[in-house]
Amino acid sequence: MPAKPLKNVNKTGGVQVISRAAEILRALKADDRGMSLGAIAERVGLPRSTVQRLVNALIAEGLVVASSAEGGLRLGPEIQALAAASRLAVGDLLRPVLEELSQKTGETVDLSVFRDDHMVFVDQVVGTHRLRAVSAVGEVFPMTTTANGKATLSLLDEEVVDAIATRELEAKNGSKKAIRQLRVEIGRARQAGYALDLDEHTEGISAVGAAFAAQTGSIYAISIPAPSHRFGEQRATLTQALLDALEGVMAIA
Repeated sequence: MPAKPLKNVNKTGGVQVISRAAEILRALKADDRGMSLGAIAERVGLPRSTVQRLVNALIAEGLVVASSAEGGLRLGPEIQALAAASRLAVGDLLRPVLEELSQKTGETVDLSVFRDDHMVFVDQVVGTHRLRAVSAVGEVFPMTTTANGKATLSLLDEEVVDAIATRELEAKNGSKKAIRQLRVEIGRARQAGYALDLDEHTEGISAVGAAFAAQTGSIYAISIPAPSHRFGEQRATLTQALLDALEGVMAIA
């Protein structure tokens, strides 16, 4: 029996629904405390009834959940599952690049992703030198004293950079002068395409890092850490190898 033809679907209307649902998800992403229907409607510029209908559909799919008895709404667990799947996909794509870069340099190569206000290590290829830098996958690293963190900051708006830098540096009793110095360093990283950590995060370990925005929308960074005495000797070589690898990354991620 031949298959029945599909009924005509209003493609324009379907795209509009998806677009509006995406606007609601972005609004909830911007406020992790939870938002009311009225607040969402005001933020996205849609009638409350339209928002109610879209939110009900998003709740049914696990993309939105109630955050309080008062009716607040926030992103649901399915969003986290999708985000985790996208991170795994990017990691799988980049694994050969990390391996080739480590083989070429002999050093450890790390892949990290920007999450909220810190970097999370998601993959690593350990170098072949007997004395080498190794960090645990899943470990959280700061933004202002690491090569991958500063490289990521160079891709963010100035306001975001200032907010993250202020929180981190003030927590370490940092001064306004330190924040100004960081701004200068981030400006250099924007021009050069990479950032450095020279004995800042861990004494005796230095690193070069470069960041990029993946097609998933997340910001990732590849970094090459090494004992500082060896890093100083190989800094130019390691930096160029990283920049060359980044060109290949941009084509696949």
